[in-house]
Amino acid sequence: MTIVFKVSDNVKEKMIKYYENLRRPKTPPYAIFQAQEEDTIITLYNSGKVMFQGISADIDANLWIDQEKHLNNRIIDINPKKENKKKAEDKILINCSSIGSDEVGTGDYFGPIVVTAAFVSQENIDYLINLGVRDSKKITDDKILKIGKEIINKIPHVTFCLDNQSYNKFTLKGYNMNKIKAILHNKVLVEMIEKEQGNYDKIVVDQFVYPTKYYEHIEDASKKATNITFLTKAEDKCLSVAAASIISRYIFLLKMNKLSKELKIDIPKGAGSKVDEIGIKIIQEKGEEYLEKIAKLNFKNTNKIKTSLGNMPN
Repeated sequence: MTIVFKVSDNVKEKMIKYYENLRRPKTPPYAIFQAQEEDTIITLYNSGKVMFQGISADIDANLWIDQEKHLNNRIIDINPKKENKKKAEDKILINCSSIGSDEVGTGDYFGPIVVTAAFVSQENIDYLINLGVRDSKKITDDKILKIGKEIINKIPHVTFCLDNQSYNKFTLKGYNMNKIKAILHNKVLVEMIEKEQGNYDKIVVDQFVYPTKYYEHIEDASKKATNITFLTKAEDKCLSVAAASIISRYIFLLKMNKLSKELKIDIPKGAGSKVDEIGIKIIQEKGEEYLEKIAKLNFKNTNKIKTSLGNMPN
């Protein structure tokens, strides 16, 4: 999979810093750098164009697409346009009863990973469309805090929050993010399927890995959700995924707000330089062991935080 788009200058600077320690020795012509993160190769060109290549290219690209959205209010569509066929497929998915799952928190250093499976019957389709749920990625956090509770009370769902201590144990076992996500998606889907007993037409997952690899990741699970339709940008095509996305985000925001109140400091989202600054303050005030409770230690931020602390005068 190859994804190419142009980034704004402020996002370009963030990318240069983010991939600083992942750069490959050789830089292609006309490029600022070429880096590799797990199975994705990232090339940033002088023109501002960035190219993601690899199985998980869409996952890595979405990190920066989200940055463009939040920092510059830019909406970048990375899907090729196959209008007629896609419109027909999307219409079918929007208008059918379905179970869909989506997750939040995988790109955030602080806070849990929240995964939700939601069931949307045909009778709730208009309700969700009127709330604007079909365009869930365009909904601000403020709006999610307003409508999230309403959706939770209306739409059948199953949510699981993976705290960071459990996440860190998974990574020590050698699990990568995609494997962790697959296990969690399967967990909530199985429970949702058992509750609905076949009252749905489709099971849809917002694709983060190829289907064969997804099933590989969950091969040890005692129960498995199968016959899944995997779609990129599924929250725009399937209302159950959109509802799951909003529920997950709503719960994630509540968890982050609670953490901010407990620490009496505004805990930032994402994995940028502000996160490093707060991480340093937390270790100084609470100690290094406390970080394990609230942060994903395998993120590069951990080394940056510890390096910064080591360079500080006593």
